[in-house]
Amino acid sequence: MSDGFSEAQFQQHPMKDIRLPSGWALVALSAIADDVSPGFASGQHTSDGSGVPHLRPMNVDREGYIDLQVVKSVASTNGVELREGDVLFNNTNSAELVGKTALVSARQNGFAFSNHMTRVRLEPRISANFIARQLHFLWMSGYMRHRCTNHVNQASISSKTLADTVPILLPPDREQVRIVEKLEELLSDLDAGVAELKAAQRKLAQYRQSLLKAAVEGALTAEWRRQNPPAETGAQLLERLLRERRQRWEAKQLARFQEQGKTPPKGWQDKYPEPVQPDTGRLPNLPEGWAWASVDQLATMVRNGLSQKPSPEPVGFPILRINAVRSMSVDLEEVRYLNIDQETAADYVVDEGDLLATRYNGSVDLLGVFGMVRGVTKQTLHPDKLIRIKLALGGTLAEWVEICAAVGASRLHVISRVRTTAGQTGISGEDIKKMPIPLAPLEEQTVIVAAIAAGLREIRNQACAVDTSMKQSAAQCKNILKAAFSGQLVPQDPNDEPASALLARIRAERAARVGDTKRRGRRAEVEL
Repeated sequence: MSDGFSEAQFQQHPMKDIRLPSGWALVALSAIADDVSPGFASGQHTSDGSGVPHLRPMNVDREGYIDLQVVKSVASTNGVELREGDVLFNNTNSAELVGKTALVSARQNGFAFSNHMTRVRLEPRISANFIARQLHFLWMSGYMRHRCTNHVNQASISSKTLADTVPILLPPDREQVRIVEKLEELLSDLDAGVAELKAAQRKLAQYRQSLLKAAVEGALTAEWRRQNPPAETGAQLLERLLRERRQRWEAKQLARFQEQGKTPPKGWQDKYPEPVQPDTGRLPNLPEGWAWASVDQLATMVRNGLSQKPSPEPVGFPILRINAVRSMSVDLEEVRYLNIDQETAADYVVDEGDLLATRYNGSVDLLGVFGMVRGVTKQTLHPDKLIRIKLALGGTLAEWVEICAAVGASRLHVISRVRTTAGQTGISGEDIKKMPIPLAPLEEQTVIVAAIAAGLREIRNQACAVDTSMKQSAAQCKNILKAAFSGQLVPQDPNDEPASALLARIRAERAARVGDTKRRGRRAEVEL
């Protein structure tokens, strides 16, 4: 299988070893497409949702369908829009996601689409469904990942590369129809099963949020609280923490004076930086025995990390990547490396029980999320885009704050203070300090933390089972598609006109269109 394609273009192709079925042809997309072109950069989405829906790479799902759950809008299409039967290809994203492809239905007629996507508009008698599924199969097989080049820190396959260098297996037009009909029959049940699995994923996510919400509002331990009056209320715990916080500061200042050989000046205690207090005016009522506190009141440290640019080469200290921190988790294997001396690194080494919060991210959903450091076994640093928080007590209190930051008033505080700069959403360390935390008595925190840990374990177990089923469905779908594009899904009909005749007809029709355009142009010149 070469037919004008280079050996490099076939190295990772899932069909490189098959014999081309009788009547089929191997072609470039440009030979069968009337148009292969990108969309446009929206610049600014409309704030009220008015205007024209604007599809983005996230709107093409892993099953090869257009997902309209979250769609932004733009003022106009700029003359670049979709119509039923177009094929929509993700051409710029992470390397894993470049190449996801979907068929445009009547529901998306007139939609705009991102410049990170390519619209393929095919010639008559070429099945758009067949081509869309084949391109998506090439993505599922990993082929598109090997065709990517880097483009502004993202992977990309240009419209020209897609049009001219991606091999397409083309059957006779009538066989295309038969293959699509069989695919629809075989994949319909599979798609229904995947839809059920996705619904299960959504329900698990909703249950997780409900569980956390019940925890931070006190509903989870309402009965326990009635039977176990606290020895120390949340307000008393806060007072104790504030006293200890000040004592630590004073001890540190006295040690500094002693180190410098100085006598503490008069009124030096007055310079103590009081922690910011939460604005309780708009906060909901709490259960009896609880109190509102700020992160700053509970913390002995809130600071950003190192700003030096790390390297993928494993030299020096591992430093966490921003995607190492997700809500209620820190992945200590998600690292780059920074080659600096021990003295410079010392202040940025994360410790067991530290909280890390994301300071910048492209997605608001991943901004200001807290994860607790667990199981650290080697010196690991944190970068400038992560905020490191040490709590006065650590342990249970750190786990409690991690839970609170994920939901409720604490999470709403972050969302209300999001700032956008150069396409990146961010939140300041000062806003993190002001985050309100519903402070339960320490004993009750221990009970809640244990209940949440058990609940999240069960959710993870169910999520893993769903994920396994999703992978099995994807593998089954991939096998069906491979059979389709190797000519094994439906029998060949010797009476079908071969693809070569179809291609010849397309070339002739294109030449006729060009000739007609030239003749019309000459007539217009004469009329002028």
